[in-house]
Amino acid sequence: MSTASSPVSAAPGKAFPVAIIFALIAALAIALMPTPSGLTIAGQRILAILVFAVIVWLTEALDYAVSSVLIVALMALALGTAPVGAAGELLGTGKALGKALSGFSNTALALVAAALFLSVAMTATGLDRRIAYRTLNRVGTTAKGVLLGGIAVTIILSLMVPSATARVACVVPIMSGIIAAFGVDKRSLFAASLMIVVAQATSIWNMGIMTSAAQNMLTIGFLQKSIGETPSWADWLMAGAPYAAIMSAALFILVRRLMPPEKESIEGGKEAVRQALSDMGPMSSAEWRVLITIALLISFWVTEKELHDIDTTTVTIVGLAFLFLPRIGVMTWPQVQKQVPWGTIVVFGVGISLGTALLDTKAATWLADIVVRALHLETLGSFGIFAGLSLFLVLIHIGFASATSLTSALLPIMIAVLQRLGGDINVMGMTMLLGFVVSFGFILPINAPQNMVCLGTETFTSKQFTKIGLWLTGIGYILLLVFALTWWKFLGYI
Repeated sequence: MSTASSPVSAAPGKAFPVAIIFALIAALAIALMPTPSGLTIAGQRILAILVFAVIVWLTEALDYAVSSVLIVALMALALGTAPVGAAGELLGTGKALGKALSGFSNTALALVAAALFLSVAMTATGLDRRIAYRTLNRVGTTAKGVLLGGIAVTIILSLMVPSATARVACVVPIMSGIIAAFGVDKRSLFAASLMIVVAQATSIWNMGIMTSAAQNMLTIGFLQKSIGETPSWADWLMAGAPYAAIMSAALFILVRRLMPPEKESIEGGKEAVRQALSDMGPMSSAEWRVLITIALLISFWVTEKELHDIDTTTVTIVGLAFLFLPRIGVMTWPQVQKQVPWGTIVVFGVGISLGTALLDTKAATWLADIVVRALHLETLGSFGIFAGLSLFLVLIHIGFASATSLTSALLPIMIAVLQRLGGDINVMGMTMLLGFVVSFGFILPINAPQNMVCLGTETFTSKQFTKIGLWLTGIGYILLLVFALTWWKFLGYI
């Protein structure tokens, strides 16, 4: 899951970021220009706020949570003073503020918050570290085995820890210990390849599992708002997991070919992992309760719409409530207060509000008409439309440091484009597939928070990361097209 980072602090005496001034000027220029035909004044102002948000997000001129508060203020003022209806009366700042905060009542936000709380339970009991150690204990002490173990740990934790940054934060210290056990320099090819695999595999499995990343939940929220239909957890897994599995194999082969390790095996590596497991002792009752709860959650997620009609969000909140119960649960509210990244929840809620406003004011539809005409999308079939929109998302992601912000800015427009084209396009299915593409943060370390966590270990350079990332992006895009012509077409999404 992409989390809110803190690129700029509000330290006294620090120069006011030029990017914010530029963003405000750009937003004012759009808001004050003559209203184009087919666009309402409210829609024009939302587009101005969208431009402001994109510039601030691209430049990281503000902390993401701080920028979200500013976006709420701008929406309340801009929409509150915009005329609505045939009589041209003003909406009013009170109602406009309600629209700016509407994302916080979305069930997708509740799912993200509940999932983040669950990750606290994993960390508080040490279950995440135990799973990682047990997995690595089974793969042996060869360089090949450790790389496979790193991917396996990422997949397992993706099912249980819905925050990409939290998953990486759990795995990185373990991998650092393995690097030390191998007796190689932290700038060695082995160390670099291991940390790059952890970062890239995390992005890959953000696509494979719906509850593994915030941007996926944001996609679900926009679909619910725009068409009232969403894929189930199992639908997402059926479409995304095969793709993620092949991408994981490609990642493994690329790293082995492009960054061969200095040595293939060590003595004592497995003993080090076993010692770490021994130090943890036997599984506690708290760990068992978390493990059983997560196993039950997964079983309910997988069987949604097949054996029962309880939605993913409700199931998750019920499981969370169990883990909070006195004497039965495993965590307290003070623990959650300290460990949950509340900025992520704020960013997510405001992202939903901004995207919803784009849809409600028809600004997304107006932009969609421009995109369709400019790219002649109406002349293309479903495959051509998916190929073009996917390539656009892959390229524009290079400038974004947050998949959540990219989803907030562009997914509502993508949905409007697909609705505008109509015909035999499966809007829900293709939007889900475009949601996969949003997680393509492979090229630069700044393209995803988990990349930056791994870069902070100083085991690899940006150049090494990009070398692997460019190959992975190219293979990933080609694989998107192959799946669009085969598996996803068979499922009825293309």
